[in-house]
Formats: sequence, C-alpha cells, structure tokens
Amino acid sequence: MKLVRFLKDRVEVCGRVDGDDVYLQDASANGLVDSGEKMKWDDIESFLPPVNPGNIYAVGKNYSEHCKETQLEEELENPVIFIKTTNTVTAHNEKILIPIFNSDEVDYEAELAVIIGKTGKNIPKEKALEYVLGYTCAQDISARDAQFSNGGQWVRGKSFDTFCPLGPVVETELDPTDLRITQRLNGKVMQDDTTASMLFSVAEIISYVSRGTTLLPGTVILTGTPGGVGFTRDPAVFLKDGDKIEVEIENIGKLQNVVEGFAEVNV
Repeated sequence: MKLVRFLKDRVEVCGRVDGDDVYLQDASANGLVDSGEKMKWDDIESFLPPVNPGNIYAVGKNYSEHCKETQLEEELENPVIFIKTTNTVTAHNEKILIPIFNSDEVDYEAELAVIIGKTGKNIPKEKALEYVLGYTCAQDISARDAQFSNGGQWVRGKSFDTFCPLGPVVETELDPTDLRITQRLNGKVMQDDTTASMLFSVAEIISYVSRGTTLLPGTVILTGTPGGVGFTRDPAVFLKDGDKIEVEIENIGKLQNVVEGFAEVNV
C-alpha cells in the first residue's frame, strides 16, 4: 500500500494512493481507514515528507560500484554508519537549498530509505524486516567541500538544511532486495543500479544499527547510494541553481526536487 502526506486546505492529511486516485484516510482503532473522500494525484499542491523522523541514520559505501569509484578497496566487516540531522528533511517538489558557506561542491546521492514502524533494540537479522513500516525514495545531498575538510566532517557536510529529500510516498508492501534505483540530473541518467548490489542488505543494516541502540517508530535509515556520484566523475559534476534532480525506485515512485542557490541571511 502506498501512503502519502500532504496539505489540503492548509490541513495535514494522509492518503492511500491507488493509481491516479488518492483516498483520504481517517485514524481508527485498527489503523488508517478510507474516509470516503478521494481526489486526484495531480491535484495535490503541497506534499509533506512522508515521515517526521526523530533520527536519521545513513550508510556509506554500500554499493560495489560506489566503493570502486571512491577507491575503497578493503572488505568491510560491518556497514559504515553516520547520521543526518532532522533539519535536512524536505518533501517531494520542494527546493534543495545550496548553503552559501559550502556552495561549490554540492552532490547528489540516490538512496532507498527505510522507515522503522515499531520500537526495537538488538534486533536479529532474521526478524529485522518485521520492524519496517515501509520504504521511500531519498536523496543524501552532500556538500563535499564540507564533508572532506578538516580531517573529514561527514555529519556537517550532509546536514545542511533541505539535504534529505524524502518521498513522495511510503510503500508498505515491498521486497527491498532487488529494486532498480535511478538518479537523473536535468533528465540525464547519472546513477542506475539495483538494490541487489548492496554489500549489506536492509535486514543486515537494521540489525547492525540496532545493536545497543533503540530504534524508534519513524526512524529513517538511508541504505547507501550506487555508483555515479558527481565528485568522482571527470570532470566532476556538482549541483547548481536551477538543476532538477530525480530519484526513481522501482515499485515506489519518483522523488523530484529543484536546486536553488541563494544568499542566506541571519534569522
């Protein structure tokens, strides 16, 4: 089932997506149920992120081609984990803002995002997928000039405002093991792979992150990006004002955003 969050008459609502139709949902003792009202997908004017996460975990270097392009030769025993801060979250069709202080090397990364549905800690790999609410498309936007400066500052380089677009829907019924994931920049394919190329599976990632750490409902885990990122290309490709980027994941949908360069002011 595909679920979407958006504003309708300035009120936050949830809908169940079925083709071009969106059936508005009401909360009940048995979960979400159809309210009897429906609308068309194209009539949604203001999408919201599919979840407001309390925590965002992310995995680095989890696709073989991305490991090659970043010259990672050693075999990893466990996933490489870092965090993105929650101010990064933005929605489908919203702008990605280039920060004025680290504006020269802003890069794209298409990713499958996992949304945790129930509290868990020290979760065995065999039961990990039981803790998943659903899956969505994500961008792990990264300011490489910040990420690789001062000995390496991954959290800062990946945690500027709007650097984690999510959406547009959550798919709750999905096998994540072999999904095509594609990144387009201004219509040109930049990344194209399948989740079968992951070095660590979704179940392995959830189990590892939960070791000694409680995963709460709404937690988002980004599962890594395929090869083809901008900073490894020759010449390098970085995002600039007016660029349109799209992540499309098989059986989920397409997340699109436009990049905006702007002069920040103190607020």
